[in-house]
Amino acid sequence: MAKADRSALDAPLGRGSTRQRPTSRDRFGRFTEWVARAMGTPAFLLMLTLFCVAWILWNTLAPDHLRFDAAALGFTALTLMLSLQASYAAPLILLAQNRQDDRDRVQIEQDRQRAERNLADTEYLAREIVALRMALEERNAQAVTRDVLRQELKSMLADLDEERHDDETRDGGNGADATGPSRPRT
Repeated sequence: MAKADRSALDAPLGRGSTRQRPTSRDRFGRFTEWVARAMGTPAFLLMLTLFCVAWILWNTLAPDHLRFDAAALGFTALTLMLSLQASYAAPLILLAQNRQDDRDRVQIEQDRQRAERNLADTEYLAREIVALRMALEERNAQAVTRDVLRQELKSMLADLDEERHDDETRDGGNGADATGPSRPRT
């Protein structure tokens, strides 16, 4: 007996012929959905109508010894069969609806989570765009354009020329200042 257990342990899983194929726990649920889909089709209604018409015609027009549901009793067997079909169809349809509701609930939860992620991403991107705008505005406020720089340089040159002119007039007009030889004017 120990040897048989040992050989079972030595064999890799899935290699033995004794392993049964796993059965789907959802097989009955898929069956209920198939029934619900089938009963909701025009083909099903047409077949059920043809079946009832054939039943009634057989039990009214066939010879008496071949009839199995008396028209005088209101087709009791047909009524019982249709009631039995309805009594099974209603719960199967409800089970299919419950499965659909479960799937819808899961889908709604996933949609909600996705919407939350999208909202968080959108808020993050909006904050980043605002930060970029603020940085650009700050940079534009600090940026000096070429024209502004030229004007400032001209203004500084004019101030320097004015100072040099003032220094020349104080020194007696010899053109030399205390710092050294003068630069030519541009």
